[in-house]
Amino acid sequence: MEKKKKSLKRQNISQLVFSLLIILFLNIIGSYVYTRFDLTSEKRYSLSPATKNLLKGLDDILYVKVYLEGDLPAGFKRLRNSTQEMLDEFRAYNKNIQYEFVDPSAIADKKVRNEMYKQLVGKGILPTNLQTKDKGVTKEQVIFPGAEVSYRTHTIPLQLLMDQMGIESENVINNSIQSLEYNISNVIRKLDVRLKPKIAIIEGHGELKKYEMYDITNALNEYYEVERVWINEKVNALTERIVSDTAAPKIENKFKAIIIAKPDSAFSEKDKFIIDQYIMYGGKVLWMIDPVFASMDSLKGSSQTVGITNELNLADQLFRYGVRLNTNLIMDLNALPIPIVTGKMGNQPKTSFLPWNYFPILMPVDKHPIVRNLNAIKSEFISSIDTIDNGIKKTVLLTSSQYTRLVNTPVIIDLDILKKDPEQRLYNKPFQTVAVLLEGKFQSNFVNRLSSEIATSEDIGFKDESKPTSMIVVSDGDIIKSQFHYSKGNPLPLGYDQYTGQMFGNKEFILNCMNYLCDDSGLITVRSRELKLRLLDKTKIEQSKVKWQTINIVFPILLIIIFALIISFLRKRRYTK
Repeated sequence: MEKKKKSLKRQNISQLVFSLLIILFLNIIGSYVYTRFDLTSEKRYSLSPATKNLLKGLDDILYVKVYLEGDLPAGFKRLRNSTQEMLDEFRAYNKNIQYEFVDPSAIADKKVRNEMYKQLVGKGILPTNLQTKDKGVTKEQVIFPGAEVSYRTHTIPLQLLMDQMGIESENVINNSIQSLEYNISNVIRKLDVRLKPKIAIIEGHGELKKYEMYDITNALNEYYEVERVWINEKVNALTERIVSDTAAPKIENKFKAIIIAKPDSAFSEKDKFIIDQYIMYGGKVLWMIDPVFASMDSLKGSSQTVGITNELNLADQLFRYGVRLNTNLIMDLNALPIPIVTGKMGNQPKTSFLPWNYFPILMPVDKHPIVRNLNAIKSEFISSIDTIDNGIKKTVLLTSSQYTRLVNTPVIIDLDILKKDPEQRLYNKPFQTVAVLLEGKFQSNFVNRLSSEIATSEDIGFKDESKPTSMIVVSDGDIIKSQFHYSKGNPLPLGYDQYTGQMFGNKEFILNCMNYLCDDSGLITVRSRELKLRLLDKTKIEQSKVKWQTINIVFPILLIIIFALIISFLRKRRYTK
């Protein structure tokens, strides 16, 4: 019996030592070989290949200072924890990533705390004010759901909470969590960019001026080298002929993409040819075209103006590529309010904000990465787009609302309609397309239209079919135009409406369009990931509350009693022999 006990003891010690050696061995292997297992259905904890490639390129410390900390409501706590999990995941692929969480509201001195708040706002980290109740007392809580990301000598703000009009707070938090990988990776991409691709903003046809695109140009400069190019019928305005001693001359594009923003005069056939051949050689285009000429400036001295067809000589070219911009205006019940003088109070005019149906608010609902989780987008005098069946892949990015009306040109635009309630029966043309992505091999607009001398010239290098490429067509030029401060005259951030004080998603939409067109890394596809929000059924919880409370209390006790009875039975059976 004594020998058996000693043998059993040695066996147990041997097993313990062997187990410890295995654990030690696995830890040593784990320090050299990186492996993670993501068992979630939507691969919640797996980074995309594009993000992993981006992280591999970081050869210096990247420091993230997150201001989402402290006594937070449940939703913000979830966003804070998800942010930490995402940063941990990033750090697992690159040890150069460091972070800390800071609570700016923890500063005891009110003056110092307010100064800290001002500094954060000045850096572009915007606060969220919440009204909370504690023991019947209403308190205001200031939360900064943002971060600063620093790499080498540069620092960029990162907003963790996405603004989305008309979306429930639970879904806003969920959408913000879904976008964490893209938003953090996007900031890293800005900080780590070494050679910026070149893009061009086309001039010479009455397009938007430099000061009208001031804010979006600054935003684009974070990703690209932006130039303003006057085509002026120069064949080499967008392309160049590369001559080599070892190979035949070839034609290449000078720019990764071009932007055509709200032209108001006709394109010559030669300028159209230059743009066409730029596309044939793989160039990308963001078209923002007004098919109808209409302006609020015309209403300043009168209550009426006329919307007329904007003759740009582009209809045949865009039709060839796969779209038709209709010469109509969209009226939408989901519209931006504008200030209108509705009377007088004493000697002072009384101003009211009334929805101006010619300024539709576009709510992105498509799952495409360009518009996924974007805030509402404001538009002005926008038209509908028809797509043509020509073998090109088409993806509708933006539409009007369910309550849409179409009016054909020429149309009288009258402010007096604001005095009447709209007739809802007339708004019966729902979900009109206003922005579409085209992808594929495009046919040249000049096929069978050129002389044989031009078509076969090596200097011109005419191509009748493009390389695989893409373009985006938007039927509103004002979608990229900033407002100007009504008293100071300076350009405001793109998407900000100074009259309502609301911030719309115009800037993010334009940036996403350009990033999608120019993105070789595939980073923007990260936006298409969907993390399901698994919310509890509150009604079912209330109905089954007592049942589950009983199960949670009684079942563990019964389990312990059953386990104790089994042990007691086994002990009696063993020692009574």
